[in-house]
Amino acid sequence: MQTIDNYNFAGKKAFVRVDFNVPVDENLNITDDTRIRAAMPTLKKIIADGGMLIMASHMGRPQKNPDPKYSLKCIQAHVAECLGVPVAFAADCQKADAEVAALKPGQALLLENLRFYAEEEGKPRGLAEDATDEEKAAAKKAVKASQKEFTKKLASYADCYVNDAFGTAHRAHASTALIADYFDADNKMFGYLMNKEVVAVDKVMSNTVRPFVAIMGGSKVSTKIDIIENLLGKVDTLILTGGMTYTFMKAMGGTVGNSICEEDKLDLALDIMAKAKEKGVKLVLACDTIAADAFSNDANTQLVPSKNIPEGWEGLDIGPESQKMFAEAIKGAKTILWNGPAGVFEFDNFAKGSRAVAEAIVEATKAGAFSLVGGGDSVACVNKFGMADAVSYVSTGGGALLEAIEGKVLPGIAAIKG
Repeated sequence: MQTIDNYNFAGKKAFVRVDFNVPVDENLNITDDTRIRAAMPTLKKIIADGGMLIMASHMGRPQKNPDPKYSLKCIQAHVAECLGVPVAFAADCQKADAEVAALKPGQALLLENLRFYAEEEGKPRGLAEDATDEEKAAAKKAVKASQKEFTKKLASYADCYVNDAFGTAHRAHASTALIADYFDADNKMFGYLMNKEVVAVDKVMSNTVRPFVAIMGGSKVSTKIDIIENLLGKVDTLILTGGMTYTFMKAMGGTVGNSICEEDKLDLALDIMAKAKEKGVKLVLACDTIAADAFSNDANTQLVPSKNIPEGWEGLDIGPESQKMFAEAIKGAKTILWNGPAGVFEFDNFAKGSRAVAEAIVEATKAGAFSLVGGGDSVACVNKFGMADAVSYVSTGGGALLEAIEGKVLPGIAAIKG
């Protein structure tokens, strides 16, 4: 497989799929440029080699073409500032021949939002709510037919293809997977960011050093069931926390007050516990809870057993005994995966549990563990606590990371690896 370090971009046009889907305010000002900065090592390597850089990304979920609210024009100046060279802009990703032809070695071009075209995702738009199954099928067939020409056009701009957008690797979209077929194995590769993500996931899921401890948070068991079941075949210890705790407590005969609880998943919770026991996995659940009388940072609180939350109260964080128990379970781990906070960390008064988990992971990392933190809320946690630099790797991929943890093959990775 080709690698970006071994590739000389001199005199070549490089189509780079980046993830510049950054948040912007009502005035289209960037509020967090993390994704832009994360792509810079790859982009600067191409420029430094004397390559001609063509950057392609999506932003948001536009439903028309064009849609000014989702135009990448608003990030052009900041990308140029980060890159250190002027960045030209092509106002239509399918009509950029002139802008591409004008590129000289060391120059850069940003294409307009790929998702202005339905062909990028391969999904039809504008269907009436009462459309029949036949109409839906015909619309999907039409988009798929034109998707090939859309992809071919993007590929025609370049001599090589670089995928540096792990956040979209789980999508079989035109620019993330299909385009790779137009380049031979010597001229398609991962960017630095994508490669780091792939290596980190492989290190946790395939090349595991034991003991392996996974901490899974989240409000619902149902949204994490595939991940949990895959992890039960891999981990030594599984800590389940967050809102899903209370479905397990209710399943074991406890009372959970107004806490989040999936009443229709009680049997599933018991089944998970049975499978963990069968596979010899130590399953850890919170024994005490900080309960609140309202979903508010300023709510009244009381410390109660997780199985005995009074009526009218809801669990918003783990208690001190659970913090100690979780920390003890993490201590001594050699591989750690964290996805999902232990409580409503956005409220400072209910962030202690998540902070305790983060601190335990940092300590284990210092002692030699490899720690991977991923999923939007977990990343937000370590950033809020100022601990992102103290863990081994913080993933930029939300859905992509979750699907990788589920054991799925990601189209964007398979397209390069073959």
